[in-house]
Amino acid sequence: MGATRADADEKDEGVMATDFFWSYTDEPHASRRREILAKYPQIKELFGPDPLAFLKIAAVVSLQLWTATLLRDASWLKMATIAYFFGSFLNNNLFLAIHELSHNLAFATPSLNRWLGIFANLPIGVPMSVTFQKYHLEHHRFQGVDGIDMDIPSQTEARVVKNAISKSVWVVFQLFFYALRPLFLKPKPLGLWEFTNLTIQLTLNAIMVYLYGWKSLAYLILSTFLGGGMHPMAGHFISEHYVFNPEQETYSYYGPLNLMTWHVGYHNEHHDFPRIPGTKLHKVKEIAPEYYNSLKSYRSWSQVIYMYVMDQTVGPFSRMKRKAPKKDT
Repeated sequence: MGATRADADEKDEGVMATDFFWSYTDEPHASRRREILAKYPQIKELFGPDPLAFLKIAAVVSLQLWTATLLRDASWLKMATIAYFFGSFLNNNLFLAIHELSHNLAFATPSLNRWLGIFANLPIGVPMSVTFQKYHLEHHRFQGVDGIDMDIPSQTEARVVKNAISKSVWVVFQLFFYALRPLFLKPKPLGLWEFTNLTIQLTLNAIMVYLYGWKSLAYLILSTFLGGGMHPMAGHFISEHYVFNPEQETYSYYGPLNLMTWHVGYHNEHHDFPRIPGTKLHKVKEIAPEYYNSLKSYRSWSQVIYMYVMDQTVGPFSRMKRKAPKKDT
């Protein structure tokens, strides 16, 4: 991979690094995609939208909004408990549905995917589906590129988060870092789609408060916040690209929570073939096992969170970076 670190010996010494891993080669997915397609052209038959995506999203949105109305008079403790053990799973499912939609994997028409993303966004409580797509597609196209891939923690995060306590706090609030990082480091101009997303979301929030009270809206927000922190489903944020092995920058998860997360755990397969819907990513591994069986993978997202917090050599600097390509002059 050609990855180096200025302080390469620090991991062996049990000390957290003070710089990212730096790669001087291209990201691995484009070349592996070409190689696999040359050997197994039938994989192209897996490309295209998931015909059941709309129905699955509609069911989860309806269930979560209905649950919110039932909790309008619940105690805060009961609401928080249900949010963590139930609502957080639904909102994580919807967040990853939005991830699926950012790749236009529900409809062939991009605008229909955006509208469905705005709909899937409703129980999350905070408008993010349109903005997410813009930054996420850059994450695929420019994986690890300094200043472009906003999936990578900032220098400030990496220098402040240095021990198990600060890493635990970072994990609890990682959704805030994930959402706000690009707005500070690489803001993009707002367009009609962003304002549409914002207007529809605020309208839904206002309707919930007017008809059912603040607690119903609070349940939705809590489901998002709690589900994005110290929660099994949130382990995917760390497992996907945090480097526990300097020879590998993307990791797959092959555990049962894939059934609730649009199979985002098949992350090497997803980056290799982003045009294949999550429900078919397992077939990529079945068709071309020699490309994936040798890669390090996970069976537990909870274990990944534990390793991230407790391993003193791992932290926000544990990401692979590469320099931005020089512009032609």
